[in-house]
Amino acid sequence: MISGLILAAGLSSRMGRAKQLLPLRGRILVQHVVDAASAAELDEIVVVLGHSAPEVQGALRLPPSGRVVVNPEFASGQASSLRVGLGSLDPRARAAVVLLGDQPELPPEVIRKTVESYRRTGGLVVRAVYGGTPGHPVVLDRGVWDEVVRAGEDEGARSVIASHPEWVSAVRFELSPPSEVNTPEDYRALRDGAPGDGGG
Repeated sequence: MISGLILAAGLSSRMGRAKQLLPLRGRILVQHVVDAASAAELDEIVVVLGHSAPEVQGALRLPPSGRVVVNPEFASGQASSLRVGLGSLDPRARAAVVLLGDQPELPPEVIRKTVESYRRTGGLVVRAVYGGTPGHPVVLDRGVWDEVVRAGEDEGARSVIASHPEWVSAVRFELSPPSEVNTPEDYRALRDGAPGDGGG
């Protein structure tokens, strides 16, 4: 069983409003990531919310395999949401596919191919690399979850990956990294750009 874990709890401090709820091509921003994970046929999808959680949850359309968990300590940073998310996954899950809720143009095929590489190699950490730039998704085998959870307050998977490069294998894509929406300028550029819908 492979679980999708979407981190969407952040404060949106640079945006000035809850970016999870920003409208984009008929859906809220985080819905695009949920839909991409669903199209990639992950066995379960857990969305970690925090800031504006009731409003975001009310606007989300979850697939049958989807559910929401809320990180009460979301203000402390993304690592706390990763810990909450890992702790909430199905006990049968072999691995977690970590996705960011502010990357609405992540193609489902990238998720699929990263998971296929994990299934084929059994690596402890498998991550997408875009033209030499590491990014998401990142697949974390259950064997590394305890170490991720024990990492520093705002370190999470980053410190584990940095400490154990031998655990990491790359899936290379000749694509630009999916844009992150952090500022009003990021949002306007995405909203007003080409009408393609890479996010599923």
